[in-house]
Amino acid sequence: MFFLRPPRPIRDLTLKLEALVRGRLWLKALLGLGLGLGLGILLGPDVGWMEAEKTKVITEWLALPGELFLRLIKMILIPLLIASIVRGLGGTTDVQKLKSVGLRFFTYLLCTTFVATTVGIVIADFVKPGSYVQLPGQEMVIEDNVMNDEKSVPIIEELPSSIVNLIPANPLASAINGEMLGIVIFSIIIGIAFAMRHNSKITPLLTLLDGILEVCMTIVKWAMWLVPFAVFGLMAKMASQVGLQTLVGMGVYVGTVLAGLLILIIFYALVVMIFGRVNPGWFMKRIASVQLLAFSTSSSAAVMPLSIQTAEEKLDVDRETAEVIVPLGATMNMDGTALYQSIAVLFLAQMAGMDLSMAQMFMIVLTLVASSIGAPGTPGVGMVILGSVAGNFGIPTTGLVLILGVDRILDMSRTVVNVTGDLTACVIFGKKKRVLGYK
Repeated sequence: MFFLRPPRPIRDLTLKLEALVRGRLWLKALLGLGLGLGLGILLGPDVGWMEAEKTKVITEWLALPGELFLRLIKMILIPLLIASIVRGLGGTTDVQKLKSVGLRFFTYLLCTTFVATTVGIVIADFVKPGSYVQLPGQEMVIEDNVMNDEKSVPIIEELPSSIVNLIPANPLASAINGEMLGIVIFSIIIGIAFAMRHNSKITPLLTLLDGILEVCMTIVKWAMWLVPFAVFGLMAKMASQVGLQTLVGMGVYVGTVLAGLLILIIFYALVVMIFGRVNPGWFMKRIASVQLLAFSTSSSAAVMPLSIQTAEEKLDVDRETAEVIVPLGATMNMDGTALYQSIAVLFLAQMAGMDLSMAQMFMIVLTLVASSIGAPGTPGVGMVILGSVAGNFGIPTTGLVLILGVDRILDMSRTVVNVTGDLTACVIFGKKKRVLGYK
């Protein structure tokens, strides 16, 4: 089978990403997180080390590297996403394989996203983290018509138009408005067209996409040097804005999310063992470097080259499959994000004193499954989706400021799960040279 391999510069950039892991970028990020939290407590209202006005100015400056890091990643997201998906799909001439892998992967991501969201709902309903936090002086206004049976009719009536609107009439407008699902679908269509009409006229375009990927990953590499300072500044700003009692209450919420993410990691281990016939311990050991870099960057899109190389060289998956699944998974396979959002939605409802029924929770699950597919693999994007979903169900979003405060550590953690899900899919659907991890 003919398949265009990425040029040498792309592989060099992958090696540089691996060098960041060897340089313990993840450890520096954790150190920055701890130091930022400590400084934020000292600057916060409980200790009163400094006046509130001075604290605000100082923390704004401390958070500057974090804001720059987020902007750099978001700046190159769309070109990186389009180039990766089109290059991954368009680089193969085996259309039948592309069709087979694509359909099976879409089924996989629907199932795993549903599982992730359901796990989040169940664990949040059991722990009830929202009951441990109360915003001082904050009146919660609950809408009476949070959910009713009449809403199910418009959903069915509007379904045809919703399906049509999945295909963007103006891809440029979708890019400007941040409609990532439209961008993904546009890229998939173009990539499939490339694959079906692979000839000498298409090859220069694929080379151009390789160049775009190289430029994007160079910018990502620059952004990586800001990670420790970014985490330090953002955590210091968050901790300085809330009291110790609120921080302790938010610790229950953070622990609930981390417990859910750990359950998902165990779920993936079972999936690779049952469906991929892979030793789970061997699998986790092989993908550790990608997980550490994902934890450091909070961006599954930023680690795509390393994910592809890991799937091919460490998991013995054929490159054709890896270059299809990993770029698509960086945007569409967001199980960690889906679990986080399900817990966060119930957290907001519990803070407001709302008691959601099973029917409401089921509708929230379906909404989150649809919302998480197409979410960009960049830091902080979950907050946008969370606010939208909560608002649609009449759940007050006044507690978003607290969730935003601890989002850094959770964003880093759920990105690990997102990347693990992509590599799990590679093992299941890719051609393997041998039975992995077993003698």
